Amino acid sequence: MQWSSEGLIIGVKKHGETSVIVEAMVLGKGRHLGLVRGGRSARHSAILQAGNSVKIDWRARLEDHLGVFTMELIEPRAARLMAERNSLFLGSLLNDYLRLLAERDPHDRLLFMALELLDGEKENIEIAQQLAIFELYLLDELGFGLDIFSCAMSGQTKGLTHVSPRTGRAVTLKEAQPYIDKLLPLPAFLIGKEKPNSNDIKNAFALTYHFLNMHIWTARQINPPSTRDSLIKNLL
Repeated sequence: MQWSSEGLIIGVKKHGETSVIVEAMVLGKGRHLGLVRGGRSARHSAILQAGNSVKIDWRARLEDHLGVFTMELIEPRAARLMAERNSLFLGSLLNDYLRLLAERDPHDRLLFMALELLDGEKENIEIAQQLAIFELYLLDELGFGLDIFSCAMSGQTKGLTHVSPRTGRAVTLKEAQPYIDKLLPLPAFLIGKEKPNSNDIKNAFALTYHFLNMHIWTARQINPPSTRDSLIKNLL
């Protein structure tokens, strides 16, 4: 069995005296692990860093085996990410999020969104906006997508202002009024309307946090990523 593709390295662990196991988010293949023989050598060390994009060749005798990776560097962004605190926190947070995905289950949309977040010059508020949207899509691809494009009560697609913390479904302001203190605000930019301000993005992060905590962190008995709060505070 063998294939070739491109991927983003999201983790590296020592294996034996000279090798490493690399965890990568691979185009068309999803989160995939592979052994790199001699991966602890000086020749490999600059390549096998979380945050770098690489060309990957994978080979194994059977499809369900760990298999062996050989890698060629495409985009050496790891050093740049480590040079600045927010970039370091962002890279670490995205790695933590991508590790939540099932192995070998393709999620190319999230991979492209992660690469978009990691590359290019952006203002802090733009990074925060894209990260909040990434969290929303992460919930969707984990099977816990929110229904925020039509009102759960009336079916209306306009005037949506709040989300039920129990069902994840949106409602209009009219329908929200009797329960408004129990609902989560729905920032308009999450449904493709209006340019957000910092308060809108804070509300978006509160919304995604609630459902990530309910469906992922509490359900799996794991802690939220330690970098999330610090990064959001720095960005906003």
